[in-house]
Amino acid sequence: MVEPLYPLFSIASFLGFVLVLVPLPLHLQAWNSGTCFYVFWTSLACLNQFINSVTWANDALNKAPVWCDISTRIMLGAAVGIPASSLCIMRRLHSIAKVQAVSPTHKEKLRGIIIDSLMCILFPIVYMVFAYIVQGHRFDIYEQVGCFPVIYNTLPAYFLVHMWPIVLGLCSACFCVLILISFLRRQAQFSQFLSANSSLTASRYFRLMALACTEVMLTTPLAITSMVINATASPISPWVSWEDTHYDFSRVGQVPAVIWRNNHFIVAGLTLTKWSGVICAFIFFTFFGFATEARKHYSSAFTRFLLACRLKKPAPSINEKFGLDKLQLPLHSPTSSTSSGPATPPPAYLSPSADLKFSPSSSLDQNSLYMSYFKELPETPASPITISSSHCSSSV
Repeated sequence: MVEPLYPLFSIASFLGFVLVLVPLPLHLQAWNSGTCFYVFWTSLACLNQFINSVTWANDALNKAPVWCDISTRIMLGAAVGIPASSLCIMRRLHSIAKVQAVSPTHKEKLRGIIIDSLMCILFPIVYMVFAYIVQGHRFDIYEQVGCFPVIYNTLPAYFLVHMWPIVLGLCSACFCVLILISFLRRQAQFSQFLSANSSLTASRYFRLMALACTEVMLTTPLAITSMVINATASPISPWVSWEDTHYDFSRVGQVPAVIWRNNHFIVAGLTLTKWSGVICAFIFFTFFGFATEARKHYSSAFTRFLLACRLKKPAPSINEKFGLDKLQLPLHSPTSSTSSGPATPPPAYLSPSADLKFSPSSSLDQNSLYMSYFKELPETPASPITISSSHCSSSV
């Protein structure tokens, strides 16, 4: 069965992976750790979906079991990593809205990075451990989708796995309301506070807030929909024991597209899951990829790229630089002699004699005599010429 949107989804997921990384240097310079973690999880989710969509475009064979183990963990981590990153963004914006710390000290920045790292790195790892507790078997492979984690539909799964994206989204929504209240109360003071800081302008502040709010409106309904689908598509099984849940754990489910596309619940769940990361990536690039500071960064990067790729002409040799390659020494006297006497040696090889004297008042000095025979040789430069055994270079 042919994927209706192939290769559209593969192209979109790869573009999402690339585009979300473009504004990353600007946020690294501004110490926006929450935004950087958002970029990390979004780009990782897009890359994961791109690889899966290409590898399993036409089959559901277990051709890369190790990759599927990694891929399912990435999907679980991104499921809470992206909402946790939005929560970190909201937390920082709330502290600024309360006019507390738009220009934090180095110690405060370090403390903020540690808190964001715990929420965006440590918590997703703990979430993966929670998911393993209620993981029914190793993983499933859906044709045209790829690897997918398996969560046993039992009551503990709703507390260990399904509820956390919703909790994070609701916390971000609460911060959003608090930010609006603080902004309305301290609007004048807020504007002055932001104008004193160069790394966080008012435009970037509101774009960060719009990004976090959009993510909340996107992922929270998705998490609620996923929970409802899991609760209604099949009956909730009681928790018996660890052994019962992990019975035949090494099994790999392989589902052809002709089968899973006939189940509307599965189609909705898979479609929402695989497109969520791509949509988050394009939303992020829309907010930050066309900003003024981003365009300046693109211009600077493009200029450096042109300078790095510019073809440099090889340095001219000493002969080419001073015209010595065109120099022709006279092989005979420039004036023909009709005398039958002995031939006069060429002027270029005249040896100085006692009769040839040079004085400051003389019309023929050494330089004029030299230049009379080497007319094509340019005037000697004022700078010295340093010649080594391997190459020649002039110091100016």
